Amino acid sequence: MKAILYIGHGTRSKKGAEEAKSFIQRVIERINVPIQEVSFLELTHPFIEEGFRRCVERGATEVTVVPLFLLAAGHIKEDIPNTIFALRENYPHIPIKVKDPFGVQGILLDGVAELVRDTVSDLSSNDSILIVGRGSSDPTIHNAFKEISLGIRQRLGIEHVLVCFLAAAEPRLDEGLENISSGAARRVIVVPYLLFSGLLLNEVNQKVLKRQNSGQRIVHTGQLSKHRIIEDIVIQRAIE
Repeated sequence: MKAILYIGHGTRSKKGAEEAKSFIQRVIERINVPIQEVSFLELTHPFIEEGFRRCVERGATEVTVVPLFLLAAGHIKEDIPNTIFALRENYPHIPIKVKDPFGVQGILLDGVAELVRDTVSDLSSNDSILIVGRGSSDPTIHNAFKEISLGIRQRLGIEHVLVCFLAAAEPRLDEGLENISSGAARRVIVVPYLLFSGLLLNEVNQKVLKRQNSGQRIVHTGQLSKHRIIEDIVIQRAIE
């Protein structure tokens, strides 16, 4: 019997964890597969091993693993494969198929562009956009964000689009906010390139609010999972 195991990143934020679980539950309700389980890489229970065990206990004879990760960095290239390797050793009779992360794809960038338009009804080519990534030391992440930046620029007709990161890469959020603000002709729109709420999004919230309170015209779109396109992408990954 087929099973799907979803893997989220995990967070110390109770709100973020509940949001991720609610998102996955909505996905589960849209897929006609009898065995579907939730798991997380770290910080949030159940972890991957427990989620996989639940699949097996429910009668799974093959498992499709669907990582809920936007881009392929250390977690996708090392942490999750290491865990899957151990599962294959412990459950040699259960075939495991692991799907790719979302990657940079047109439908996802379409969704991001719609989030921006939904956030700012009177969007102008004179507005500025700051895309905020989680951050990674993996150089491919920088190339991915170049593609993301270009895609958003083309979809929205906004030339002033910059990228910054919350950790492990430069420029960091404070520098990114300074850079985008110094060249802004009009309003600044911050796009946290994060799937769910959590401590990282809280950091963005606080710094945007601080600038709003100082009189700057600045808003942010919130997490990407607010858009139904994200659900559609996960479903496509799970059943293709």
